[in-house]
Amino acid sequence: MAILEENLKTNAAAKQVTTFESGNEMAAMAAAQINYHIMGYFPITPSTEVAQYLDQMKSRGEHDIKLIAADGEHGSAGICYGAAATGARVFNATSANGLMYMLEQLPVQSGTRFPMVMNLVTRSISGPLDIRGDHSDLYFALNTGWVILTARTPQAVYDMNIMALKIAEHASVRLPVMVAYDGFFTSHQKRKVDYFKDRKVVQQFVGECPTDYPVARDPKKPVTIGAHMNGDDLINNHFQQSEAIYQAGKVFKEVAAEYAKVSGREYPVLDLYQMKDAEVALFLLNSAAESAKDVVDGLRKKGIKAGVISPNMIRPFPSKEIQSALKNVKALLVGERADSYGGNGPNLTHEIKSALQEDLENHTIVLSRVFGLGGKDFYADDAENFFELAIEAMNKGYAEKTFDYYGHVPGDPLQEQGQVISPQYGDAYKTGLIQVIPDDETKKLKVKLPPLRALTAKPKRLASGHGACPGCGIFGGLELFFKGIEGDVVVLFQTGCAYVVTTAYPHTSHKQTMIHNLFQNGAATLSGTLEAFLELKRRGEVNVADDATFVMITGDGGMDIGMGSAIGTALRNHNLIMLEYDNEGYMNTGSQMSYSTPIGHMTSTTNIGKTQKGKAFHHKDTAQIMASTNIPYVFTGTEAFPQDLIKKAAKAQWYAQNVGTVYGKILITCPLNWKSEDRHGQTIVEAAVNSCFFPLYEVEQGQTTITYDPESKNKRIPLSDWLKQMGKTKHLLKEENQDMLLDFEEEVEIRWKRLKAKNENPYL
Repeated sequence: MAILEENLKTNAAAKQVTTFESGNEMAAMAAAQINYHIMGYFPITPSTEVAQYLDQMKSRGEHDIKLIAADGEHGSAGICYGAAATGARVFNATSANGLMYMLEQLPVQSGTRFPMVMNLVTRSISGPLDIRGDHSDLYFALNTGWVILTARTPQAVYDMNIMALKIAEHASVRLPVMVAYDGFFTSHQKRKVDYFKDRKVVQQFVGECPTDYPVARDPKKPVTIGAHMNGDDLINNHFQQSEAIYQAGKVFKEVAAEYAKVSGREYPVLDLYQMKDAEVALFLLNSAAESAKDVVDGLRKKGIKAGVISPNMIRPFPSKEIQSALKNVKALLVGERADSYGGNGPNLTHEIKSALQEDLENHTIVLSRVFGLGGKDFYADDAENFFELAIEAMNKGYAEKTFDYYGHVPGDPLQEQGQVISPQYGDAYKTGLIQVIPDDETKKLKVKLPPLRALTAKPKRLASGHGACPGCGIFGGLELFFKGIEGDVVVLFQTGCAYVVTTAYPHTSHKQTMIHNLFQNGAATLSGTLEAFLELKRRGEVNVADDATFVMITGDGGMDIGMGSAIGTALRNHNLIMLEYDNEGYMNTGSQMSYSTPIGHMTSTTNIGKTQKGKAFHHKDTAQIMASTNIPYVFTGTEAFPQDLIKKAAKAQWYAQNVGTVYGKILITCPLNWKSEDRHGQTIVEAAVNSCFFPLYEVEQGQTTITYDPESKNKRIPLSDWLKQMGKTKHLLKEENQDMLLDFEEEVEIRWKRLKAKNENPYL
């Protein structure tokens, strides 16, 4: 790059270690050295690694941070707020839709003036879904009342995480601080960094945790936090908050100067590259600015006075510094990785224009270009094109087009893709071989199945060509379930592996209608789809002879963050099926802990080390939770027992079409993250059933029936026989972990005995 971290250095007083690390690693390093009290978190790409690295470090005893895995980002923000209100030092990291989900909580944190630090690893927000980096999430944070620092490099991520806490806790600020850096560019790319060898240097720099403001720390000193206000009080509150965030701009300069003495690295409010005599310049946030600096060097050799401006702080917005930097600049192009739709330019463009309008002597021409959305790369050639636009405006004295998108291309009709597979519907999925018969006496259903080979003629619901990992159990389980469903389906997939690997635009593996929505809202979304269909049909606005079966597919933790939506849908008793594939983790983001992860199991956020032995608490019994909502049918199943699963699918369809909501849970393998062989998936889930860890049963009209009893068939096996088949659990079989294994075995036995009691008593 044109500018290296060495160029930022003065004479550092404290000893440092040089290494090559990513931004996420350095955020975790800073947090561990500070040794925060609490981190509430929820995994989302690309910020998830921050929690993963901290969990790895904790397993090695390198910090004492209490890591709390939330049920979703809204929950994680609540955990952080509650901890901050207790006077603890609090840390978090999120991205994209995670920030959007916690957005409601962020103004509460700043409006009640409780400090904390959160890393925003910037990423494109839905929809459509894109997990790569832009700033569309960051721009939603601009009005939350948080101080916002921006970090261009992994080195800056480390340094700003340390400075951020000192700014947040400053007596004249006392506000939460966000450190924003580019997802996958800065978060994952390794670069040369220096960090303090002795964590005491960091802790001495940030100082002791302040206790001189009202917090819920001491029950003997009661406080009321978050009292509601009328308009007169609220305007005073917000005025004080406004004054505090502008004060943060001054405090940033003080803290940066103090940090430079300790680290040897300087962070001015604006990073100005070749701006002393610049006549044409680019304004770019974060990593794109680094790419443009080489281009500046090339233009300078040609006699063009070019420069780059990149802020280290955007809240408060550095208006005075912008005015000073642009005193002699004739044309400025502002490149932004986000848009303010309909605003004739994104947010920072207008803030720069507003700053310049206050300088009556400034005549800088300001152009705005939206670029790099969804992680679209920004190369030196792109920076050259930006400069060409600015130079053209400088030479003409005006800009032909002040606002536009950059990098978009028109479609080519000659390249239009045709449909590869003809639509399959109706009769293609009707065999007439499955009979579901209501029993008037028992009020339950009887199902007659043909030999399984007779159902193989029914076409698959998903075409080949999806990108699932070898041995993935999702599609074997789903397709087997769908063998029991006759006729058309409308399927909603929540975000997760099953969705991501089947719908990479412009391709799809779905042969029938598929809708996607986010983790936390799938059941509610499908209930809206279903009820709209029924209402349109009632009004005669759609003419469909047979009703489709509406199915929500969830997994990869979707019944954690989506639990509230699922329960609400069940209580309303819509005519649909919720089907969860349980792979015991958040596999689509890299195998983080889910509430469905069993105790002791290793994930990327429940590591194995000298201070921890995998997940610390027992798995959630989702089927029993959903049964408690009194929906007509709940079941469990696996592909290892195909007749059982197909029968339950047929029952599920009948109940969904005739009575109300159905919930089903199928256990499926994830060889990659279970650390098992691809070919052993069916064997492993069969062992899970025979060990009574995953019992097969149904709750039909409130009555529980065990559909497969390994004890009565003399097939029950010890829990350890299941655990030894997976690399993620082999540590549980070691002598030093016998207490945890015993706890696990006792819990499985208790749940099994409770289930048998329900099986024997229809009133339980």
